[in-house]
Amino acid sequence: MSARVSNFEFRFSTMKAIVISKSGPPEVMKLADVSEPEVGAKEILVGVKAAGINFADLFARQGLYPDAPKPPFTPGLEISGVIEKVGAGVRELKEGERVMAIVRSGGYAEKARVAASQAVPVPEGMDFQQAAALPINYLTAYHMLVYMGNVRRGERVLIHAAAGGVGIAAIQLCKIAGAEIYGTASAAKFDFLRAQGVQYPIDYRTQDFEEEVRRLTEGEGVDIVLDAVGGESFQKSYNLLRPAGRLMIFGFSAAMTGLDRSYLKAAPRFLRIPKFDPLQMMRENRAVIGVHIGRLKPETLPEEYVALLQHFAAGRIRPYIDRTFPLDQAPAAHLYLHERKNLGKVLLIP
Repeated sequence: MSARVSNFEFRFSTMKAIVISKSGPPEVMKLADVSEPEVGAKEILVGVKAAGINFADLFARQGLYPDAPKPPFTPGLEISGVIEKVGAGVRELKEGERVMAIVRSGGYAEKARVAASQAVPVPEGMDFQQAAALPINYLTAYHMLVYMGNVRRGERVLIHAAAGGVGIAAIQLCKIAGAEIYGTASAAKFDFLRAQGVQYPIDYRTQDFEEEVRRLTEGEGVDIVLDAVGGESFQKSYNLLRPAGRLMIFGFSAAMTGLDRSYLKAAPRFLRIPKFDPLQMMRENRAVIGVHIGRLKPETLPEEYVALLQHFAAGRIRPYIDRTFPLDQAPAAHLYLHERKNLGKVLLIP
């Protein structure tokens, strides 16, 4: 595309991208023609082949995610694709190379600007969909279970929302470690979870998970809990910890009360967030650990990527792709997650 001003002709490139111009329900996401991102020093431009959808994207769309840009913006935190341009100072990556990457925003588009430090080459045997499903879910699960949690053989792990993207990644890593796996989900997902390796599925809709875990463990509890639900769930999860137990907090899905934000409906759930007493934690030998993969320093991630890609090469982990949507169906993809229909990862395909 070109534009003429006086005797000069300026050429600029456009692309398709999802744009959120105001906070709201899925329908606020619109496919639009936008300018192709400019690549700065130590950055690359990636032609996007697949973009992962995360709950953080749903929060960003509703205006509830503090790290999201102000509207108008293009959502999307992880992608896979092919490098089209390389900025000054980038030496470890080259044009034409397949990469997966975490981005601060802009993933729901035909092209995305990426900090070179956040991009990792896609290994042989991994396709673009698997590559887009790996970064956030698997790094989050690995950081919680291995880096922070030091999960060991025979330990009991409770995974909330076990049928989601992080949940399936955590199940696979628990199987590698030899841990005993408990997982919450709706009863309709139990057969799927058992096939994935969950020994003890728990129906969060009809059962009190705290009571059920105590029954299953004869009152002993578990060693690690992965909780992105929030509200009173944090307290119940903490109550289940055995001595030396670790509660990993990595989200607050309970704050999402519908397709659009409602502070009135969400307020009671925020009020039920517990305040953990450090002295009590010391006496009980329990830990509460917060994890936000987007806030980690880039140098923390390479060794975790290496470990995950080694597991992939050995066939021990495999991202599970539930469904893909074309880019222009981003609203339908978000609705699919809102309705908790997904088993594993949901992707957008530009």
